[in-house]
Amino acid sequence: MAFQISWTILRVVAGVVMVHNGLDKLANIESFAQAYVAYLGLPFPITLSYMAAFTELIGAPLVALGLFTRPAALGLFFTMTVAMYHHIKVAGFSIPYLELSAIYAATFLFFVINGGGRFSVDALLANVLNGLRTNQTNGKRASLEDVFQRSDKAKSPL
Repeated sequence: MAFQISWTILRVVAGVVMVHNGLDKLANIESFAQAYVAYLGLPFPITLSYMAAFTELIGAPLVALGLFTRPAALGLFFTMTVAMYHHIKVAGFSIPYLELSAIYAATFLFFVINGGGRFSVDALLANVLNGLRTNQTNGKRASLEDVFQRSDKAKSPL
């Protein structure tokens, strides 16, 4: 239980504090595109900058809620690996430059692998869907039992 609570706290905190990165990118997208994306030699710097910004603006709240946690965390993990590559290209393996993006990348990789945990919208939806599937299975089982009972009654002489 304590592990699931700490898992939830990490998910919510990482998601909430990540949102400002997307807002910062959108505040001056051209500057970000030139200083970070074009600097790395990636094609379509403006488009990729918008993709990174919206990944952070949409993916981070999804991670915080635990809704579509794995795909949202995967997008955020990729943006953080690009950020790490940028920091390595600019300053080498300097821990002060790498630490924040590396911590984010490791955190989002954790959620890619493990999902949102017990206290997530994903878990709630999975429980609802499993309940529906169980009800359908029980209903089919009851229907089959009725069919067999009726066929047995039809076969047996009174």
